Amino acid sequence: MAEQSILPPSELAVWLRAQPALTGTAPPLRLADLPDDPVPLFRDWLRTAAADGVPEPHAATLATVDADGLPDARTLILKDVDARGWAFAGARSSRKATQLEARPAAALNLWWQPQRRVVRVRGTVEEASPAESDADLAARSEDARAGLHPGDWVLWRVVPTRVEFWQGSPDRNHTRIVYRRVEGRWQHTATGADPSSSDR
Repeated sequence: MAEQSILPPSELAVWLRAQPALTGTAPPLRLADLPDDPVPLFRDWLRTAAADGVPEPHAATLATVDADGLPDARTLILKDVDARGWAFAGARSSRKATQLEARPAAALNLWWQPQRRVVRVRGTVEEASPAESDADLAARSEDARAGLHPGDWVLWRVVPTRVEFWQGSPDRNHTRIVYRRVEGRWQHTATGADPSSSDR
């Protein structure tokens, strides 16, 4: 079998490889102190990101699937996070609404670059009650409510089956904490070095 020649990388590929990565400073993290539920840990990471000046720490990328089975993604703002799920909202006429109606499942991704932290949430999606959706619409600014009426605005929740917390390390021995919902209860595992036991 003839050897295949290795193509030289493109100029863009060389440039991309030269860009700095994992340049932030990770906050302290003790794996021995992890809660049994991912919600308290997420709230702690979110508030820590805000306190450290991470811009718009409540911005998340929501991924859905369209009628052709192709993924779609957009960035939006989290509305709340509690035991019921990760809440977000949008117009009933939006593509995400159409996609969620047909396939009520989604993933959320939050990237806090200054802290080298990522949170990934995936699960089923449930529509909140009309009263909750109307309350979220009412809480928006007057300009943001323009052209929208009760019933046009929807609040959804990603009801998670899996939540992953990732903290990057320059030596690539990243810390990964994964919560999985098993028979109605949360179980979690942690891989990678414990940041509290090193100088990273």
